Amino acid sequence: MTGDAAELPAYVARYADFFDRMTAETVPHLADLVTPDVHFRDPFNDIRGAEGMLRVMAHMYETCDLARFRVVDTMASDRHAFLTWEFDFRPKRLRGAPWHVDGVTELHFAPDGRVTAHLDYWDSGSQFYGRLPVLGWVIRKLRGRLQYAPSSGGGI
Repeated sequence: MTGDAAELPAYVARYADFFDRMTAETVPHLADLVTPDVHFRDPFNDIRGAEGMLRVMAHMYETCDLARFRVVDTMASDRHAFLTWEFDFRPKRLRGAPWHVDGVTELHFAPDGRVTAHLDYWDSGSQFYGRLPVLGWVIRKLRGRLQYAPSSGGGI
């Protein structure tokens, strides 16, 4: 994890460090860092409750090889924080090179320092769906039609 951890509230540094070091074996310990009614959201899930959040994380390790988060930077104010991160993994059902995803997590903290909301933001279109066979071809074609190209005279 980069950034000056001394400037971060201890509860933010603790949570960022957990994700930076998380493994399939440490997922159950996440329950100690979140409230029982935590809200977890990413492009695939929108879940309330620590048990559901832990199931999502466990599922990630069940379906991916070499799964590893790296927290790149953190910013915090009051009871909110943002983590920028990189996630490298290899989907077990797809062959080939490992995949890389860049994202941001918005965190909300309770007065006791536990996380009440963990909201992930990342581009699932290009960083996930765009890499899938068939669907990826469709997304790349659509993206090519929608992107700005000054010499082509327009888009759609």
